[in-house]
Amino acid sequence: MAHLVVGRLRRCTLLLSLTLTLAAVAVSGAVAAETITYLFPAPPILPAFGPIQLAKGKGYFAEAGLEVNFAVARGGVDVAKQVGAGNAPIGGIVADAPIMVRGNGVPIKIVAVFGGKGFMQLVVREDSGIEKPADLKGKTITVMSFQDTTFYALLGLLASAGLTQDDVNIQAVGPTGVWEFVATGKSAGMAGVPDWIPPVQAAGVKVKIIPTDEFFPHMAQAIAVSDQVIKERPEMVQKFVTAALRGMKDIIDDPDKAADEFVSFVPEWKGKEGAVKAAFNYYAKLVYVGQARLGEINVERLTKLQDFYLAKGIIPKKTPVEELYTNQFIK
Repeated sequence: MAHLVVGRLRRCTLLLSLTLTLAAVAVSGAVAAETITYLFPAPPILPAFGPIQLAKGKGYFAEAGLEVNFAVARGGVDVAKQVGAGNAPIGGIVADAPIMVRGNGVPIKIVAVFGGKGFMQLVVREDSGIEKPADLKGKTITVMSFQDTTFYALLGLLASAGLTQDDVNIQAVGPTGVWEFVATGKSAGMAGVPDWIPPVQAAGVKVKIIPTDEFFPHMAQAIAVSDQVIKERPEMVQKFVTAALRGMKDIIDDPDKAADEFVSFVPEWKGKEGAVKAAFNYYAKLVYVGQARLGEINVERLTKLQDFYLAKGIIPKKTPVEELYTNQFIK
């Protein structure tokens, strides 16, 4: 009888040991995920941030071992400054932001670009009489913020037609006002992004979309990190970039399906699925195209854009182009 009791005790001890080991493994796996904060230039619910929301909602970040939290800055330039200062490890900008801030001592690089075309679209009312950038003279045009890089893209667009900010009434009215002013006729158009086109159309206003690409080499949204983070945490950057680009690929492959998934993760859009689908289709056709490799920074385009900004006096000096970007995380 004694040996039976001893045998049972041994089995119980083994079971207990195995249970504790499995629990330890589970806990270890739980804490293995690296927690980071991604800094957005505008509210994260915007369809513009579809690749990031899909990467989080569909578990791409989690699969890569990342727990990604969101925070919001005051436009792309502010994101660049905050990331450069180390207040956030990674953030979203328009890809020309390093051109604007690197010369002022902000040590950031772009590590991936969401598409090979320009992010900012000149969207004007059909009844505005605007056909080309030169027609903007004397008109009221809205932007989200004077701190956002879409504003600088507008300045570049104006410069391509020999105009300056003084020739146009530019109003910074926030992420909602930027399109509402167009819809209500308070402005002739906007330096906008695909997200803001559907709500204007939903108001019954016919618009024209004048892609900035036709006039100067503007760029799309990008992921920005500091030199220090690239040096000290390259694995984190690699994981984030790979997961985020999976989200963009989903939109390219099937914008409508991706829009439905996006709405399931961002419930503020419930009942407005049509607007998200329209925006995603605009992104797939107008912005996300034109890359040899998904996420790749086009060095020639970046160089031309910096030359353009310098020639038009938007920046006082050039930065060596290799300090503005790296393609090392594009796989």
